[in-house]
Amino acid sequence: MKRTLLAEFTAREGAEDDVAHLLRDYAQTVRKEDGNLAFDVYTKTSHPRAYWIFEVYRDEDAFQAHLDAPYGVPFNTALAPLIEEGASVLTFLDPVA
Repeated sequence: MKRTLLAEFTAREGAEDDVAHLLRDYAQTVRKEDGNLAFDVYTKTSHPRAYWIFEVYRDEDAFQAHLDAPYGVPFNTALAPLIEEGASVLTFLDPVA
């Protein structure tokens, strides 16, 4: 079964450009993962510092491979001081049958 999630966070005021740059590079890397089916980055129109990332992985193994990738920890370490929450808020999604 596909593993689908929504990651949410808010860039700190003044850190918008740094967050956008980090996300552009990270998204390109994640999209190259064998099991990644989607890694789509959005901002909220009415609040452009609010980010939503829609992620889909082929299955649980592909998601675990994503979590174990060597570039994930450096990305999250660089992102943490740039966002209000300190870490992405993850919401796992299930399809409606």
